[in-house]
Amino acid sequence: METILKVKNLKKYFGRVKAIDGVSFEVEKGEILGFLGPNGAGKTTTIRCLLDFIRPSNGEIEIFGYSSRNPDFYKSRSKIGYLIAGSNLVEQWTGYDHLSYQEALHGESKIKNELIKKFSFDPKPKVKNLSTGNRQKLGLIMTLMSEPEFLVMDEPTASLDPILQEEFYKIIRKLSSEGVTVFMSSHNLAEVEKVCSKVAMIKSGKLITVQKISALEGKKIHSVKITFSEKVSKDLLVDKNTEIQEEIPNGFELSVKGEMDAFIKKIAKLKIESISIMQANLEEIFLEFYKK
Repeated sequence: METILKVKNLKKYFGRVKAIDGVSFEVEKGEILGFLGPNGAGKTTTIRCLLDFIRPSNGEIEIFGYSSRNPDFYKSRSKIGYLIAGSNLVEQWTGYDHLSYQEALHGESKIKNELIKKFSFDPKPKVKNLSTGNRQKLGLIMTLMSEPEFLVMDEPTASLDPILQEEFYKIIRKLSSEGVTVFMSSHNLAEVEKVCSKVAMIKSGKLITVQKISALEGKKIHSVKITFSEKVSKDLLVDKNTEIQEEIPNGFELSVKGEMDAFIKKIAKLKIESISIMQANLEEIFLEFYKK
């Protein structure tokens, strides 16, 4: 598999503030990587380094074989489409003006009108009269219309209604199937679970984990709600893999890591009144990583 993006020990310091502190990961052709983290984690700084808007303090970024350490790094930009928070739009220009400008830079777009239709965007009004959602639509159309090989997007579905979010997911999945590589930051864990093939989690400038979504889904964390017909001490239940989340009447809500066999054997001798077991979703797994 061809590797499109390589990030090696990336660091970006602003004085004493370590915005990014030794981040390393790779993204292969056709992958959709979800870049997760809370505000201030280093997501936007990482994206600005990828796009060469700011220079790293240390480390290396390689995109399409071009290294950030070499003068020809700018050549990778011709294959990249990007959407960043607070994209500069010209208030006095219409949507048509912006799209025409993109075509002047990248050539006539074969899919411009199709994107306008898919995002239900009216390109006639001036930007100063557009809502936040319509500004986001314009930014997405400008990003996608030149059919780049690598997409870098910061919170791409922000301000979009749920129907248009689903339309965006369809577009991204189709592009991925055609070999387009996608790097997208998001706060929306349901979104990442739905559309991404891989996830990278960052906190306080450090990478917590990079894993395939399928591998995360395989992490064994179960939520268990159990009640007993007689009083049971929580000491009989708690161990290194079992944690009490809440005490409820006649029982407990538990978080159980790993395979359930050991837990089931442990409670088999107890007088159980009711029990429900649910596997954790990506959000619960994500929070478990953050606790570490």
